Amino acid sequence: MRFEGIHHVTAITGNAPGNVDFYARVLGLRLVKKTVNQDDPTVYHLFYADERGSAGSDITFFEYPGARPGRAGAGMVNRVVWRVASEEALDFWEERLRGEEVAVSRVDGRLTFSDPEGLGLELAVVETADEPLVADSPEITAELALQGFEGVRAYTSDPEKSRAFLEGALEFESRGERDFEARGERRGSFYAYDRTDEPGTPGAGTVHHVAWSSTPEEHETWRQRVIEGGRSPTSVIDRFYFKSIYFREPSGVLFEIATLGPGFTTDEPLEHLGERLSLPPDFEHLREQVEPALTPLPNPRASWAKR
Repeated sequence: MRFEGIHHVTAITGNAPGNVDFYARVLGLRLVKKTVNQDDPTVYHLFYADERGSAGSDITFFEYPGARPGRAGAGMVNRVVWRVASEEALDFWEERLRGEEVAVSRVDGRLTFSDPEGLGLELAVVETADEPLVADSPEITAELALQGFEGVRAYTSDPEKSRAFLEGALEFESRGERDFEARGERRGSFYAYDRTDEPGTPGAGTVHHVAWSSTPEEHETWRQRVIEGGRSPTSVIDRFYFKSIYFREPSGVLFEIATLGPGFTTDEPLEHLGERLSLPPDFEHLREQVEPALTPLPNPRASWAKR
């Protein structure tokens, strides 16, 4: 068994309107699902991805309005890395981000920067046979667009602490002293460590968890693998758009294993993803209470016709 790379990455924001503006307008991702945190339905769960809402392109955010800024430390993901196709794409992104007054650093085919709340991001030129996962944008051509996740970097106090678990229970392949890859038949993603002894502080601009892609048929077997590897996963939780289990890998990073499907078109047609508040059936009875309490958000694509 092998994971089909990263399924999604979930982070925290204290400012949903600013979050939509940055990820949908500036980075050109599609807001594919506007729903609620199923563990706390008083707050948003926003999903940005490619045009189809594909696993492997999906960065999501819980909104806690006014949340204090956090800081990544040991046991937390510190950087999310997307693929781009070429140095010309990096040229475009460097100019675009600087035009938005985002500080950038460019070295050896990589462009690093942070989102407005301090979340570490990177664009990397990558040659791969994996399908590019691209969203439509009126300002960004497909050749220049983000193409899905390349991987994530995490902080740890001991890079060797998790090796046996990652390689044994989860079937990651070592790609160096601190680098691993999860690659299935169609996609792959890296998971790499940076060493630090500094503790982190959860909050706005930090990653909550990283999810890895499993076929539905293998999901229960992965849960058993995690148990045999000495970790304590949750039971399988039905998130309506996919099923999930959660656990912490030995370095402390919160992992999720999420199924490839049913997907975001379960309750919305593809052409209208993300336009309205979607509530899974178990939460629909809360709509009249929840919807008025959530931060009003624009449809990022409402102005496209005017452009």
